[in-house]
Amino acid sequence: MHAQDIFAGGKTTFSFEFFPPKSEDAGHTLFENIAQLQTLKPTFVSVTYGAGGTTRKVTQDLVLRLKDETTLDPMPHLTCVSQRLSELDELLERYASVGISNILALRGDPPRDRPDHRFEDDDLKRAAELVAHIKRFNDRGFHPDKRGFGISVAGFPEGHPATPNRLEEIEHLRAKVDAGADSIVTQLFFDNRDFYDFRDRCRLAGIKVPIVAGVMPITTLGGMKRMADLASGARFPAPLLRAVNRTDGSSESVGRVGVHWATEQCRDLLDHAVDGIHFYTLNRSNATREVYATLGVKDSTALAETL
Repeated sequence: MHAQDIFAGGKTTFSFEFFPPKSEDAGHTLFENIAQLQTLKPTFVSVTYGAGGTTRKVTQDLVLRLKDETTLDPMPHLTCVSQRLSELDELLERYASVGISNILALRGDPPRDRPDHRFEDDDLKRAAELVAHIKRFNDRGFHPDKRGFGISVAGFPEGHPATPNRLEEIEHLRAKVDAGADSIVTQLFFDNRDFYDFRDRCRLAGIKVPIVAGVMPITTLGGMKRMADLASGARFPAPLLRAVNRTDGSSESVGRVGVHWATEQCRDLLDHAVDGIHFYTLNRSNATREVYATLGVKDSTALAETL
């Protein structure tokens, strides 16, 4: 379903993110978890694209498998870093040919083994340029939907680590929307006040597209550290840290705290009329399913009907 149709009804969306598996065994485990998450009836699912396009082939394979073998609506990530226009067009043509409806357009990060990557050497330097390129691709009529791909972009409630000037950061986000983005999916956060302030600042800047909130339940102490790396410096509020510190440190006890915190985040976001909630699943199903259960609903359709 095209992004414009997803948000046209005004109902809150519920979506999940997966990343490409690194091995055959990891792939089997991922699809076992996907089978369980599919029962929650998400509005769409996103699939990440490794730094510098390093998982391009695996991402594409996962997207196509989700399209062919599940009822899920995959939204692949696409990045600028180390990607030539010909490569981007080849991938867009492949996705269009199988009816992929939406793309999450990102600047992307350089591979870890190339921290000195020069963004100015890429064919496209910023996510706004990638959005504009996808819009031009749409105009060429390759996609079965005459509107072409719907386009989502990233937002950063706690601030983008590469842009400390928050006024400039919002201008960059507005440039992505002005280039043709249909919606914004935010990076994860743990304090809803950061999200509400970000949403208000977007509206003040004239950014009117739907904004989907990114939520990730904490499951382990090690996972917290990985989250901080994943989000380029996620802020853990003191009350959350105190709650984690009260546990015995086991995965079971930390996971209970994480699910409780994420559930309260979701409850509060829903009470404040959020456009959507995007769960960063880390390719697991338990925490997300427990959040749904704690909210007292069996799936996304039932949850949307209670709002």
